[in-house]
Amino acid sequence: MINRRQAILGAVCADDRLCLTIQMLWYVMAGARERKDPPMARLPEIDEERLTGEQKEIYNRIKRVRGQVRGPFAVWLRNAELANHTLELQDLFASRVKLDRRLVQLMILVSARLSSAQFAWSVHEPHAREHGISSEIIEAVRERRTPLFEREDERFVYDITIELNTTSTVSDLTFRRGLDLFGEQKLVELVSSIGFYAMVAMTLNAFEVPVPGGKKPLV
Repeated sequence: MINRRQAILGAVCADDRLCLTIQMLWYVMAGARERKDPPMARLPEIDEERLTGEQKEIYNRIKRVRGQVRGPFAVWLRNAELANHTLELQDLFASRVKLDRRLVQLMILVSARLSSAQFAWSVHEPHAREHGISSEIIEAVRERRTPLFEREDERFVYDITIELNTTSTVSDLTFRRGLDLFGEQKLVELVSSIGFYAMVAMTLNAFEVPVPGGKKPLV
């Protein structure tokens, strides 16, 4: 069955710009549906004494790099193979892709804002600033306003992250823009990272992973 949003998008998406405008409107309207998380996570904290040998190996690897095991990795560790592969993917997107890390961090913030993933925002906002995303852009995304971009690559990352999260695909216009800006490899990396961080956000929200320090950065 086609829902109301799909029917409206289907009627206007012959015009790519109008389609993107409609997507932006749903992005803003989502603010009225903010979820109110309880302060405690749904899963208990990891008990090192009860980990299997495989789990303990991954636990120690995460702890060596990050200092502690928290966030989605504390959830995924329930399945050692899942934790291992997601750790590899996270490391890949963080440091081994050709796509600029500045753009990866912007994508993560937009994804976190779309899903109200409080933990992801709290962890990645400092990284976004460190890698060159301006305070004006960060605050606009936090407040669900469309930022005023000076860089076309940042504008595109913002647009495609919203489009993919709201329609699960991209228009011909968006696809052509991406190829012109990034070429095939970087565009594949960008789309794949958007999908990965959608999974991160779903994991954080489904298991109500608490924010470090308890202070939620998104309202």
